Amino acid sequence: MKNITLLNIAVFFTALLLANVVTAQDTIKTVHQTTVQETRVVPQPQPVQQPVVHDTVLKEKNENENPVLRRGEFGIRYMPTFSSLNFRNYNGEVVQGSGSMSNGFGIMLGLNLDKHVGFQGEINYYMVSQTYKDRDLNREVHISYLDIPLLLSLNIDKTKPVNLNFVVGTQFGLNVGSNIKTTGGDNTDTLQAVVAVRQGDIGFAYGAGLEFALNKNHTCRLDVGYRGFYGILDMNAKSTGSDSFNVIIKTSRKTNGAYIGITFLF
Repeated sequence: MKNITLLNIAVFFTALLLANVVTAQDTIKTVHQTTVQETRVVPQPQPVQQPVVHDTVLKEKNENENPVLRRGEFGIRYMPTFSSLNFRNYNGEVVQGSGSMSNGFGIMLGLNLDKHVGFQGEINYYMVSQTYKDRDLNREVHISYLDIPLLLSLNIDKTKPVNLNFVVGTQFGLNVGSNIKTTGGDNTDTLQAVVAVRQGDIGFAYGAGLEFALNKNHTCRLDVGYRGFYGILDMNAKSTGSDSFNVIIKTSRKTNGAYIGITFLF
């Protein structure tokens, strides 16, 4: 009987121990799950991203609306020029030459200090061709010049789509060739007609023009305008030889012309 009682007690304590172990395991599992849930990172809401606009797009838009001043300027031009000269005939009398248009071509390079003031230099080539009557002879005179004007440029606003400009300054001229052709009559002059022109001259150049922008940022322009020149030195030079006479009389060179061209700003 005593043995049965001890056995019952042992079984009771064994069952109680197993129950405590199971309960402890469940408690540990519950605590672990709770800890994991508490330490889990809660995702934060992401800020709403604004549309990205590239800097180049903004810059291009700003330049289109408010074009910036370009300091450098380069252009090419066609320059029809009108001139009329007086000549000396065989007897020493002054004869009016026929007015004519000469085809000229040039390039320009400019520097803009601001929207209203700048400087520009040019290299222009043109040839004067005129005819006149000397007795029963027809004389045709050709004189070629390389002109180099250095000009002050005044502008209404260089950044606008249409700009009005005025230029004034000094012009240096270089004679690069001259000749005379005589036809008609028996062409048996005892005195030979020659064109003796001063090698270089100087004077005042002046003019005005309009510039029309051809693109959105105003870096390409169509230029049209007027250009005048008034020389302060005599054109004529002494002829050589006793058997010739100079058809150029003592007078300064004066020209009036127009120009049309394309200008690029950079």
